Formats: sequence, C-alpha cells, structure tokens
Amino acid sequence: MTSLLELFCDVDDFCKKSRPEVDKKMLMSGKRHRNRERNMTTSEMMTILIAFHQSSYRNFKAFYCLHVSQYWRGEFPSLLSYNRFVQLMPSVGIYLAVYLKTRCFGNCTGVSFIDSTSLVVCENPRIHCHKVFAGLAERGKSSTGWFFGFKLHLVVNEKGEILNIKLTPGNVDDRKPVPDLLKDFFGSVYGDKGYISGSLTAYLLVEHGIRFITKLKSNMKNRIMLYLDRIMLRRRAIIETIIDQLKNISQIEHSRHRSLNNFIINVLCGVIAYCLRPVKPSLGIEHLLAVSA
Repeated sequence: MTSLLELFCDVDDFCKKSRPEVDKKMLMSGKRHRNRERNMTTSEMMTILIAFHQSSYRNFKAFYCLHVSQYWRGEFPSLLSYNRFVQLMPSVGIYLAVYLKTRCFGNCTGVSFIDSTSLVVCENPRIHCHKVFAGLAERGKSSTGWFFGFKLHLVVNEKGEILNIKLTPGNVDDRKPVPDLLKDFFGSVYGDKGYISGSLTAYLLVEHGIRFITKLKSNMKNRIMLYLDRIMLRRRAIIETIIDQLKNISQIEHSRHRSLNNFIINVLCGVIAYCLRPVKPSLGIEHLLAVSA
C-alpha cells in the first residue's frame, strides 16, 4: 500500500503539471462561471478518494467520517463536510481519468491478456424499480448468470499491470470494444472462448500486426498452435486474479451508487488503487519469453 504522503506528492505533482493542459481542452457551456478556488484542492480530494480504495473500509461515508475527519485533520486542514465533499466529487473525475491514463497504466510487453467482468448496480429482483442508471445500465449475461449493470473490459500484461480499460453497458458483446482497446498494442493477445471471431482475428493481424489467440470450443476443429501460445492460454487465469482483486480489495463494484458520475469515479479510483499497489500478481515468465524470442 502506498503511504499517504507518497500518494499525495505524486497526485499533487500531476495536478501542477497536467491540470493547466487538461483545463484548456475541457468543453465549456458558453456561460460565465466564477473560477474561485475551493478550500480543498483537487489533489487533496483525489488523494482521499484513492486512499479509500487502498483502505479496509467498505463504505466511503464511514471512511470519511470515522477515519479522515478524525485522524487526518492535520494532513487536510481545509477538510470539507462529507455532504460538500460528495457534492464536489464529480469535478475531479476528468483529472482522475487523465491520472490513470498517464501515470498508472503499464507498458505493453508483447504478451497481453484480455477479459471483461460485470459491474452489477442492483439485484435482479430490483431491476424494474431501479432509477439511478435507468437508460444507461443494461441486462447482460456472464458466466455466473444474468445481471443488470455495466461491463468493465480490461487488458493486462504478464506482470499484472493494467494496460487499458473500457466501460460499456452490460449487453455489449465482449468483442466489440477489442479494436479500440488494442489499437496501440503489439505482439500476442490471449482471450477466452467469448472472443472467438475469425473476422476480428484477421482485422487485428492485418491492421495492427497483433496475433489474437483464443481457446477453442468443444465443437471446433483442432488447429496447430505454438507451444508458447498453449502455455499462455493456460496462464490466462492471471486476469481473473486481477479482476478478483479489483472487486474484493479495490471495491469497484457495489449497489449503493446514487449518480453516474460517482459510479465512474468509484471505478477509476479502484483501478488506480490497484495500479499503485507495489506487489501485483505476476506469471514470472521473463526467462521463457527471452528463450522464445
């Protein structure tokens, strides 16, 4: 776990360097607004939001009221009330997204794994009365059954580093976001049976030079496969481990959301918290890749 001081210094350096550029590119409504500085800075708010996902608290209100307000007063002298903090949370969403993209993602090594996971926003019996994500969340089906919510698509490398993510409604086919997710990648990408598509495999090979390799279904003919590819398909469970840590440690999924903005912030901060962990799941196959090269 990153210490509070290290986390704040890194976030504050990012805000000082990148925030002016981000502000220049933001769309304006055309109306005049006061540009008055808040008591709490953007970097302080981002630090608290990320620190929550590194803590053992399961509820942000409890974390803010019982931990931040009582024990971190010295670190955050201009601390806001909980209600005011939640009201201002959407204002830091764009900076969290840029911070994740520029500071947290790993580098493609030539061996990548792709998968998706469901983000359930309510239990199935409550779908008809759910209002927060009405028109946004959709019904989808995963390996564990039907759900109502969104899908998080992610790509990782053999070191356990997240390389790219994309959020879609729950009814989107896993193969649809693949071209956007892999447009800056190279080497080989391994997926499960849900990604089988001859046209997608051919497109990635021709347009991006990417070898897209998936497991075979039981009714498909066997095909010749490199020994390294067979090993990597067996090691694909690393992405399942990362998804498990995102959900159960970084807490990217819960059913208490009251707005779309705060849902997205919760996902962004959970992914950032995972990326900042000093120890991640790893296959430890650097020697194998060196021999095959």
